[in-house]
Amino acid sequence: MKESTCIVLDFLPNGYSDRRHTEPVAQAIGTSFFSLLELVTRENVSLTQEEEVYIGEGKRDKIRFIRGQLEYRDLTSMAKNLLPEMVEKLVRKNEQRFVEFFNKGTIVTPRMHQFQLLPGVGKKHMIDILAERSKKPFASFVEISERVKLFPDPVKTIVRRVLQELEGDEKYYLFVMRQRRTEGRY
Repeated sequence: MKESTCIVLDFLPNGYSDRRHTEPVAQAIGTSFFSLLELVTRENVSLTQEEEVYIGEGKRDKIRFIRGQLEYRDLTSMAKNLLPEMVEKLVRKNEQRFVEFFNKGTIVTPRMHQFQLLPGVGKKHMIDILAERSKKPFASFVEISERVKLFPDPVKTIVRRVLQELEGDEKYYLFVMRQRRTEGRY
């Protein structure tokens, strides 16, 4: 499974200052699996923050190649600052996908449910979510907030979980494709 589009978090027209070869580099987040990617742009192409670019199969207009996946610690401070806002924008844009998570979430181990991996969700909220979804599937984030009493904002909860997964060292991944450090052209 590969990303087909991504959102630019930071663009370095002269590349990294500590590298020998200088080429224009962009740090971006994939729109489907929240992959952190390092992109090398074509000659004389300038990207802006929050710009959505095509990185899928076939002809890429602005991107020459994908150098590989990035780890959270390798992001520039500009990219780290923009990341929460972009993750929230992607979660809101793909609301149905995440509402479906609340409708179909299942157990991870015999003692733990996927909902308990979300920040601020314990056993009580998990039981409330399961009870409400058994009555009728959820249709939106607003409906989740209304039907599950004292539940934190579902969007913020998912954003916090995605950011935790991007920072790494999680045992279970719900939304982010596992980080594997890969170098090379794609």
